[in-house]
Amino acid sequence: MIDVFLLLGSNLGNRNAFLHKAIAYIVRDIAPVVKESAVYETQSWGKTDLPDYLNQVIMLQTTLPAQDVLQRVLKIETEMGRKREEKWGSRIIDIDILFYGSDIINQPNLIVPHPQLHNRRFTLEPLAMLTPDFIHPVLNKSILELKNSLKDDLIVKKV
Repeated sequence: MIDVFLLLGSNLGNRNAFLHKAIAYIVRDIAPVVKESAVYETQSWGKTDLPDYLNQVIMLQTTLPAQDVLQRVLKIETEMGRKREEKWGSRIIDIDILFYGSDIINQPNLIVPHPQLHNRRFTLEPLAMLTPDFIHPVLNKSILELKNSLKDDLIVKKV
């Protein structure tokens, strides 16, 4: 079984309900959730004039290959009504694969570990809550070390 960490985010409509619905779909289509972080409210990153996000990290254990996890995540986003209209635009749901075990994947449609996770407080706060000692397989630093060295000063608060 591979430990897979997913970041969920929503900044439109009933954000909390969308996170819960995404988790239900993930359990249905990918694997049961083994651990989940608290939910965090976060200022919009990238395009700062958008509504605040709710973010949460979940951990699954699966035997599915990474590409299958990706395809199922994309299907869930579409099924929930996600529209990809602009980079960093508002969204009902966003599901990112942060880690697929300690694998390093560099394919045209999938880069794991997520290439920006070490720069984003909204990712590292909930990730550090779940797995502070996990070692980033590219940067060779723990999640807690990455969080403590962050330069990102966006407000991220536990809900």
